[in-house]
Amino acid sequence: MQTAQRLSSFQKWKKAKKTQSAAFNKPKLSMLVFTGTDIDSESHNVTGFLLRLIAKWARLQRVNEMEKAELLTAIEVPKSFTDVLYLTNQEQMPLEIRRLLKQNKLSVAVLPIDGFSQVRERLDLIGTVIIDAKDLDKSQEQKLARIIESLEMENIGVILLTHRMELPVKSFSLTPAKTSFSIAATMESVSIDELWTRISVNLAYRKKSSGLAVKPALPPKQVRGIYKNKLAEQLSMTGALVDNLAEQMRLAGLVQQDFLPTQLPNTDEVRWATIFSPAEWVSGDIYNIIRIDEQHIGFYVADVVGHGMPAALLTIFVKQALVMRETIESNYHIFPPAEVMKNLNVRMAAQKLSGYQFATCCYCLLNVKTLQLTYARAGHPYPVLVRPGEQPRQLEIRGSLLGIFEESEYIQQTIQLQPGDKLLLYSDGAESFVGSFDELSGFHFIEEFCNIRDLPIVEMFDKLNSLMQNKSIAPSEVDDTTAVGLEIL
Repeated sequence: MQTAQRLSSFQKWKKAKKTQSAAFNKPKLSMLVFTGTDIDSESHNVTGFLLRLIAKWARLQRVNEMEKAELLTAIEVPKSFTDVLYLTNQEQMPLEIRRLLKQNKLSVAVLPIDGFSQVRERLDLIGTVIIDAKDLDKSQEQKLARIIESLEMENIGVILLTHRMELPVKSFSLTPAKTSFSIAATMESVSIDELWTRISVNLAYRKKSSGLAVKPALPPKQVRGIYKNKLAEQLSMTGALVDNLAEQMRLAGLVQQDFLPTQLPNTDEVRWATIFSPAEWVSGDIYNIIRIDEQHIGFYVADVVGHGMPAALLTIFVKQALVMRETIESNYHIFPPAEVMKNLNVRMAAQKLSGYQFATCCYCLLNVKTLQLTYARAGHPYPVLVRPGEQPRQLEIRGSLLGIFEESEYIQQTIQLQPGDKLLLYSDGAESFVGSFDELSGFHFIEEFCNIRDLPIVEMFDKLNSLMQNKSIAPSEVDDTTAVGLEIL
């Protein structure tokens, strides 16, 4: 009898152990069942602690799964203005960022980076964008670069929370940099107050530029003083940098003008006039008038695509690469205009310029004894001949752009000038002050130009320059304007 009771107790204890072991291996906590009578009090205390620990872990897992599900189902195109678009390749938004946005009552849309295409057409509804991306491969980095460029084009501030990348990405500008953008350090190195300041500034700028009401968004009171001092310091440094840059650009403009003729080769037979008006401190246009020998004068107007510093640098190259004559020992050879254009094109194409830059040019060679003018052009506006008693006319001749195709060929034509004739070369920035092109009637000269065509060349250019300076032009349409004119006396 006692043996049977001992065996029954042993079996009951063994059964409890099996139940305990099976409970820990089962995935669902609801299946964990213990009775205090089956185990001793010490085991009961330990088991209770482990049960509470496992239950807590299970709750955290359920929260994480819910957050993941929330993120995955949040791919929804904003239908009204959204303060923050959070692009990420992570499973969830960091808790501190989520709390920050919620505390400040900002509307948020969370999208995976691959889902950006869904909101690309409605960027007008986005205030600022936070990008949180890690462990990107090359193709993903390129895709992210394109996203950032599209946001910058829409003037949307981007806050980057990821590792630093240097990408040789072709920018939409003509002067791509080695590093299209740099991505700041990870979230650990950016305080939550600094992040809030960046969000506030981006939203204030975005809403103001969009004509929306701006609610002042300030960092917490305890750090306002710190950021106020930092902002003042940054503004001071920025102001000094802008002033220094403006001065550098002004000096660059003066250096560029030093490459222009200081004196014009006026004679009793020929009178010259010029206009040189950069859109900015420096110009993408350049001209030159050179007496090659006692009998010949070479002159041209060249126009590099774009304006500003990149174009200005290329104009200096054009000036040095455009060779009008070659000296061999005690003899020299004057290159005909077609050969001048061909040689210039070969030199430009050989540079393999970044940003697909090119130039246009019209080069003329005048024999001051015979008054014969030989000319060639490369994608430039046609020269204009103004002859007394006749309508102004363009001297049409074909010729391709400079720096595109190395094998391009150029042709030249010759015209006999006579006393009273005036000839004009000009860049495309000045073309609208001379005439306009119509698909039906072709090129026709505007009335303002026709009214001044009979004036002496110097006075005519003074009037033309006044027209250029006084005409109201949209800032986006302002261009470098350059013109060279001659008159046969």
